[in-house]
Amino acid sequence: MQHVTEAVERPARISRRRADKVEERRRELADAALLTLSELGYARTSLREIAQNSEFSHGVLHYYFRDKVDLITYCVRRYKAVCVQRYDDVVATATTAPALADEFAAAMAATLVADGLMHRLWYDLRSQSLFEASFRDDVAAIDASLERMIERIVARYAQLSGRPPVCGTGAAYAMFDGLFQQALWRHLAGDPQAPDTLRADVVQMLAVVTGTA
Repeated sequence: MQHVTEAVERPARISRRRADKVEERRRELADAALLTLSELGYARTSLREIAQNSEFSHGVLHYYFRDKVDLITYCVRRYKAVCVQRYDDVVATATTAPALADEFAAAMAATLVADGLMHRLWYDLRSQSLFEASFRDDVAAIDASLERMIERIVARYAQLSGRPPVCGTGAAYAMFDGLFQQALWRHLAGDPQAPDTLRADVVQMLAVVTGTA
């Protein structure tokens, strides 16, 4: 009986290992492609261009990704998942409303500086989804995850401050996303005050959306 069970389970284990290896390879290729993608943006980047700026051949990239749409959305999904987790740590550790506001604002300002080109790629991808139907499902999924992240931040801030939010999740997300996008534009344009301005605006916006301003 044991031999029969092993005979049934072994192909499943082999299949899982193969899938894991493919996913590991896709992550490796995506990480290598991120720099080129974030520097050039969607319109000026092709799989061949990415291959020329990495150690991997065009054929290898094309084997693991259907086209540049598949590669770009995979890259952005991976990066935004890390961003969401970073902010979830703020929700988990903050014990007062002012502390949460300061930590959230500091995290947004830090990623503005450290990851500005990646955020530019995200906004590029989101804009392209207005014209490219192939982007829309992935963009909608990423956007929804970011909105849920803002919902958790606002809900925790409201809980700590003892005041319920005065607007819906969609409106709150639009406000914080707008602040970040404007700060990103100023930062990429060379404004040295962009991170500090963003920090102050985020703290103020948290107070606004909970009616504590």
